[in-house]
Amino acid sequence: MKRILIPTDFSKYADQAIEAGAQIAKKNNAEIVLIHMLELPGQSNDAVTGETSIPAIMLFKQKADEILKSIKDRPYLKGIPITEVILLDNVYKGIATYANKNDIDLIVMGSHGSSGFEEIFIGTNTEKVVRLSNIPVLIIKQEVDQLDIKKIVFASDFSKEIKKPFLELLKFAKIFNAKLKLVMICTPNSFKSTTAAEKIMKEFVAEFDMPDYSMETYNDTNIEKGIINYANAKNADLIALCTHGRTALTHFFSGSISEDLVNHTSRPVVTFKI
Repeated sequence: MKRILIPTDFSKYADQAIEAGAQIAKKNNAEIVLIHMLELPGQSNDAVTGETSIPAIMLFKQKADEILKSIKDRPYLKGIPITEVILLDNVYKGIATYANKNDIDLIVMGSHGSSGFEEIFIGTNTEKVVRLSNIPVLIIKQEVDQLDIKKIVFASDFSKEIKKPFLELLKFAKIFNAKLKLVMICTPNSFKSTTAAEKIMKEFVAEFDMPDYSMETYNDTNIEKGIINYANAKNADLIALCTHGRTALTHFFSGSISEDLVNHTSRPVVTFKI
């Protein structure tokens, strides 16, 4: 892991992501790219000839540049190579496009507690970054004094299409020397016997050089509650999910499970694209 992209809107939630990203960067001798998106009125048509004048755009850019430079001077970023980027673009498209074109290994984003996204991360922006980005996205939910990831819960249906992103998860777990807790959530609408679920999971992991790990099934009323309750029961440091590029989460994670999960858990969440 050499380059970590951290979008910032200068909110305290983005600052939490920067602190977490700094800890990961120090573990990997990685560079941090701080990116601020200037999404201005009239931009969807023409930012220059629309509602925002060129002097106003330059003023916004100058102020953003000053703040980014002040962020670089924070003590916890000392010794980490920092690149500052300001782009005039749609927030989620700009973040995903920059990450995909600039050899970014991880995107770290901040969000507001367990009650939704704030500032540039309101609503579906984070969901769309996850959906568009080919890069893993780590979502930080609260202030992190020490990002000590020792237990990672990975919830899945363990289908064939999960194999490629699962390899990325194994690399991520290796960075932290973390134990993987693999779980298949069984609900009334997607029930499997323990024997059937264990068979699927054992056949899945047999193809990989596995680190320290365990496998379990967990019963709950729905997938989202099952993941959250299982992660709470195991006191997990991180929840890992696989996402689909077209329709958020596929198969096991249908509908808006990813967005709901991120909104309703206080734990960090990392997503890997199928």
